[in-house]
Amino acid sequence: MIADEERWYFHWMDWLVFTLMLLFSAAAGIWHYKKANSSTTLEYLLGRRGLGIFPVSASLIASFISGVTILGTPAEIYNFGTQYWITIFSILFSGIIVGNIYLPVFAALKLNSCYEYLEIRFNRSVRMLISFIFVVDVILYQSIVLYVPALALNQVTGISIYLIGGISCLVCVFYTVLGGIRAVVWTDAFQVGVMVLAVVTVTSLGTYQIGGPTEIWNRAEEANRIQFLNFDPSPYTRHTVWSVLIGSCIYTTSYIAVNQTIVQRYTSLSTMRASKIALAIFTIGVMLFISLTCWCGLVLFAWWAPPKCDPRASGLIKTDDQMLPAYVMQTAGHFYGIPGLFIAGIFSAALSSLSVGLNATSVVLLEDFVKGCFRLKPNDRASTIFVKSVVIFLGIFALGFLFVVEQLGGVLAVTGSLAAIAAGTSFGVFTLGMLFPWSNSKGAFVGAISGFIIAGWSSLGSNAMIGTKTIIPKKLPVDLTYCPTNISDDFLHQFPSNYDESHVFPLYRLSYHWFTGLGAAVVIIVGIVVTFITGPKDPADIDRKLLSPVIHRFLPVPKYDMEIGSWQKRSSTIPPSN
Repeated sequence: MIADEERWYFHWMDWLVFTLMLLFSAAAGIWHYKKANSSTTLEYLLGRRGLGIFPVSASLIASFISGVTILGTPAEIYNFGTQYWITIFSILFSGIIVGNIYLPVFAALKLNSCYEYLEIRFNRSVRMLISFIFVVDVILYQSIVLYVPALALNQVTGISIYLIGGISCLVCVFYTVLGGIRAVVWTDAFQVGVMVLAVVTVTSLGTYQIGGPTEIWNRAEEANRIQFLNFDPSPYTRHTVWSVLIGSCIYTTSYIAVNQTIVQRYTSLSTMRASKIALAIFTIGVMLFISLTCWCGLVLFAWWAPPKCDPRASGLIKTDDQMLPAYVMQTAGHFYGIPGLFIAGIFSAALSSLSVGLNATSVVLLEDFVKGCFRLKPNDRASTIFVKSVVIFLGIFALGFLFVVEQLGGVLAVTGSLAAIAAGTSFGVFTLGMLFPWSNSKGAFVGAISGFIIAGWSSLGSNAMIGTKTIIPKKLPVDLTYCPTNISDDFLHQFPSNYDESHVFPLYRLSYHWFTGLGAAVVIIVGIVVTFITGPKDPADIDRKLLSPVIHRFLPVPKYDMEIGSWQKRSSTIPPSN
């Protein structure tokens, strides 16, 4: 076993590995820019719907996984045990649900922006509302995506977060602007490979050094980290079978069913069958990767088990997000190139998330705001210039907001809350449209506002309570036998023995797994109630292409049929929505 001394700096081999990853990403943009035989907007944004299944599948995986996933999941297992691991089954259920309920609608309509659906099904106001929520969510999230890996590299090199973030953002904007979606998906495919290789390498190395899987499992079991069957019915418990399977399933479904970053990718394929294959590969790939990061969490725990000391108690690190980088430098710091590979993996996850966000947001701003809201009709050249300009502007904004993220630690929690709020609201509205044929535009709009407010109130309130330590997430205890005696009170306060939170407002105490489901449920319930108050639509008046195929058998004979691609003329084929 390697000695405990750590190397907290980068060797030139580490820099080489990291630099090669950035150079390859930039080269992808140049390659696809030169290879492109068309400069149309359809080519730039959707690859003329002729992309391959493999790169799209890899891009879907990259869209779902970020640096936050790689750094946060192992820490979650370390602190709260393996109950979270069963989230892989919620991902499986989500893939099945999306493939049968939501994907067929988008694949048939072939819309550039998934939010166009909301204007066809309801009206322009609903479309603008959900599009606006998406844009704000993505813009704020991009800075977090950039900040997390920059902080990790800063911890092992001391180089300024702004310099690291600036170079990474420049590379990402460069290949996204030049190559469009083709560069994005192929770079994503490469970056997914780097992510997997990085996590497999550092996890395998630790597994070997500790003594194998059995030793790791035994150490975790002795410390009560192995938990899979917590059937506690309380919605306030962080991880239970119910919260992880049901709550996580709702969040995952909301993200892969109706989020533009995902929908844009599987609709860039030529057929519905290809889209479903890509979704299946994505589902299996994410399940395997999440399992890998969960195992990594057990490796972290076994690594610092007695006779070692918890890295936070010893003062080695200050936050949970620093746990995995510290472990990598302890276990692999002596192997030149491996720390560089690990950081390259973190940045690959970040760049892939950033690029798909930039690409998807540019589509939404063009289709939903320029064309949808303002009813402008730019030609191909003007549209392409616009979306490329948007990518550059959003990249600059993400870099500028990096300053705010570093100064305001609470913004991390706020942004995480906004993601759950946005996901729940969007999911509720699309579900209302696809599964409830009698729902009308008034119900959808009022439901969306209500869901956003309730989910926002509970999620932001919960984070505020955690920030003020009114609510303390109950981490599993760690053995401090071999730790120094001068452990800080801040660390010890993370393990309260008798702490009563019953005085806290119930919605603030909910497990974070439930916030998306809460928002979606409010949207649907309020939407249905308002619909029946204001007058429901006749299901026979709704074109079946707008409804999920799972409910077609229950519908009356339709009065109208919409020609795909000419929905703007719907006034002559589909009655106006209520």
